[in-house]
Amino acid sequence: MNPIIQEITSNQVKKDIPSFKVGDGIRVHTKVREGDKERIQIYSGIVIARKGAGINESFTVRRISYGEGVERVFPVNSPNIEKIEVERESEPMRARLYYLRHRKGKAAVAVRQKRAEESVAAPAAPAAVPAVSSSP
Repeated sequence: MNPIIQEITSNQVKKDIPSFKVGDGIRVHTKVREGDKERIQIYSGIVIARKGAGINESFTVRRISYGEGVERVFPVNSPNIEKIEVERESEPMRARLYYLRHRKGKAAVAVRQKRAEESVAAPAAPAAVPAVSSSP
C-alpha cells in the first residue's frame, strides 16, 4: 500500500475490534439516528464473509428473521459501529459461508462449533503392566 495513503488512514482505523472470523456468531451494536435522537441497535447473526483490508475491510452478517434470511454488510472501521461482541466461536471449513443461503430452518445456522480442550482436562493415565517374575 502507498505509504502516504497508509499514513492518512492509520488514524481512522479502529484498534479496539475483537478478533472474529467467518463462522463466528457475533452481536454488532450499531448507532441508529432517528431525527435528532440516537440509539443503539443490536444485530446478531453468523459472519458469512469477511473481505478487504485496512480501512476498506468489511464483513457480512446473516441471520434468520421471521423465517426469512437477512444479510447485512458492515464496514469494520465505521464510526456507526459502537462495539462488536463474539457470542460463539466456530471452526468453519471454508473462507466464505455462502452455502448457508440455500439452507432452511436450523440447518441455516448450523456451523461446527469449536470444542473445549478435552485432552488437557483429562490426561491419560498410564496402563498398568503386570510384573513378570522369573524364578530360578
